[in-house]
Amino acid sequence: MSNQTVTSLVLQQPPALTEHPALVYLSGLAPGSVATMKQALNLIAHTLTDGKADYLTFNWAALRYKHTAALRAALIQNYEPATVNKMLCALRRVLKEALLLELISPTDYTRAININSIKATKELRGRALTQDEINSLMKVCVSDRTNGGYRDAALIAILRCAGLRRAEVVNLNLVDFHPLADGELKIIAAKGRVDRTVYIPPSAISIVNNWIEARTNVPGPLLCKVNKAGKVVLQKLSPQAVLFILHKRGTEAGIPSFSAHDLRRTFISELLDAGVDIVTVQKLAGHANAQSVSLYDRRGESAKKQAVKALDIFEPEAIQTA
Repeated sequence: MSNQTVTSLVLQQPPALTEHPALVYLSGLAPGSVATMKQALNLIAHTLTDGKADYLTFNWAALRYKHTAALRAALIQNYEPATVNKMLCALRRVLKEALLLELISPTDYTRAININSIKATKELRGRALTQDEINSLMKVCVSDRTNGGYRDAALIAILRCAGLRRAEVVNLNLVDFHPLADGELKIIAAKGRVDRTVYIPPSAISIVNNWIEARTNVPGPLLCKVNKAGKVVLQKLSPQAVLFILHKRGTEAGIPSFSAHDLRRTFISELLDAGVDIVTVQKLAGHANAQSVSLYDRRGESAKKQAVKALDIFEPEAIQTA
């Protein structure tokens, strides 16, 4: 960027907080997303000003197509497609706020966001767990006849059978679980997401009920801490604690490393494999659109083979040679 261009993109005096497009954008995000997207905005500002501005001192309203096109080209050289697309998404959202705040004209806005996302060609991350792996995990938890064992079994059952995110499972309260209503779980979404209701099957209901019997029916978090003495402490788990528990139980079960999100991928993949329509899967998973579901599909080649077999329409008699 030329010195003149860089100067025009650095604010001499930041606007009021309510008129700052980046701050308005960040204020509408879920708490867990703010730090990540703030980092993305800082990187954009640094890239376009040679490090002379951050997201607060960057003049977002001055961006034009020449800037956004140059930014996209620069990001492609240094980052993976998913990272580039995340930053371009943040850029578009901030420019949308600038438009709504009447800081940029509709024409300049339309031109500035006219940049394509990057098509990723790499294999999808993560994996789906096999039923044998799930059984092994559950076995080590159930065999551990302690409060921690009951709690961990319930955690894995909910993650596997409801496909919840870590942030969602740790925010469940006892009142959100209704075992007599088909294992209903009420998910109170973070800012930016939609509340939803999911269900767990009878076997999972039984596992969660075993934990509740140890936990007791005192109001509070559904899945809570267990101290070193094995006593239940009515404080909710942290997302990091979920990672620790899964790593511990995975090691005990002797299965390859996996994440909470892999249990979510397993949930979605098996729903699709069972023939559940994609809109229902989307609703159960809490996705904003059906397209997002495909990113979690880990059925692999078997799904494609079965799909083609369903199209085997020729009768043996029709293809026999004389």
